[in-house]
Amino acid sequence: MDGIFTEMNRRFKVSSILAKYIYINVGVFIIILLIAPFIQPLPPLPLQKLSAFLYIQMPSSVELLPYRPWTIFTYMFVHFEFLHILFNMLWFYWFGKIFLQFFNPRQLGGLYVLGGLAGGALFFIAYNLLPLYKEQAANSFLCGASASVMAIVFAVSISQKDYRLNLLLLGRIKLIYLAIGVFIIDLYAINSNNNAGGHIAHIGGSLLGIFFALQYRRGKDITRFINRMIDFFVNFSRRKPKFRVYRNKPYQPPPSQGRRPETDDAYLRRKNEEERAIDQILDKLKRSGYESLTSEEKKRLFNASKS
Repeated sequence: MDGIFTEMNRRFKVSSILAKYIYINVGVFIIILLIAPFIQPLPPLPLQKLSAFLYIQMPSSVELLPYRPWTIFTYMFVHFEFLHILFNMLWFYWFGKIFLQFFNPRQLGGLYVLGGLAGGALFFIAYNLLPLYKEQAANSFLCGASASVMAIVFAVSISQKDYRLNLLLLGRIKLIYLAIGVFIIDLYAINSNNNAGGHIAHIGGSLLGIFFALQYRRGKDITRFINRMIDFFVNFSRRKPKFRVYRNKPYQPPPSQGRRPETDDAYLRRKNEEERAIDQILDKLKRSGYESLTSEEKKRLFNASKS
């Protein structure tokens, strides 16, 4: 089992940013499915209405959102239905591959997050300012990667207006026409009771994608700031705490300055040489007297007398 997780971690690290974001979305979806049976009450509720999962969806309530600010980011990776995540990830993969033909991976990653933030912001504003949604604001939550995906779809559609796709039944069609068609559907759907908040978020992500494309034409990359923030948090999470480990070591006398510690044999040889030198000085002292000794010999004799 440990080998499986190690291999998954290795594959995640070497994969592209497009694949990484798909892995994260699918991984969160699988975790939700694994946790759900243990927290499901009787009678059962839809997964998105389980209280534990409300902490990873973005609320539209003014009173609730300040206490769950992380949901502004987490909601864009959360899905509860198989078809929801399937279509979102297919769109993300198809248009992400097209996007990477003209832009770099960092711009894809940054635009995904910015599109999600823009979609969440428009959802929050609409549900708290427009009379049509005000009554639902206290109990409405947002989830899914749709706003992020729409940002990428419209960014590449506006910047590459002549890019064509081969679609079943429709044949070759310009990417910009497909994007406009999706935008019209979202505008029409915001007046319905079926996932109006999701369609509002789509529009927010689409507008952000258009803004990215227009700014990029002017030489400005609006993803730089968010990418710096992502880099900061990623690098911060990779930092390893530094610990000092103290161990009790047997006492060793400090080595003399500038010398390596002596072995037993070297110590014995040095002592024998010192004793032989002292004996020679004593013999000289007996034969010729103290005045015949050099200053160095007197010093060595003095030091030997103290030991």
